Amino acid sequence: MRLFGRNAANDVLHPLRQIRLFSSLNARELAVVQALRHERRYLAGEVVFDEGDDGEAIYAIVSGEVEILQADGERQTRLALLGPGEVFGELALLDQAPRAAQARAHSDCLLVVFFRADFMSLLETHPKIASKIALALARHLGGRLRQANAGVRQAGHL
Repeated sequence: MRLFGRNAANDVLHPLRQIRLFSSLNARELAVVQALRHERRYLAGEVVFDEGDDGEAIYAIVSGEVEILQADGERQTRLALLGPGEVFGELALLDQAPRAAQARAHSDCLLVVFFRADFMSLLETHPKIASKIALALARHLGGRLRQANAGVRQAGHL
């Protein structure tokens, strides 16, 4: 359906298009994923999840910034500052281990949330789409592992 010269369906899918995890999906596949997503808004300083919480969902940033923090005794150390298009909490799709760090809105932000149960359902109902997401997730995790290894090498521990 066209509305004022624009494709309204593509406008709805735009936030998903900018998320790297979904970049290999076509419009039909994005529409399937769109039906599973939940949107959450957070104000600057609000906690998205705490270290030790159950990992039940993966988050993608549509707008704003999220910082990933880890407790270091009495203080918190910033592990990352993430912006639009980036994902976090991704291990929740693979296991149900407790969160290894806290995620907090650094600025007002809009997040897209996908729950593990929905991804497992997607594996059964749309295996091709789920496999594309899983491959993108594996590449993403591989990149994070390479970054971590590079940091350890620079510190002289590898």
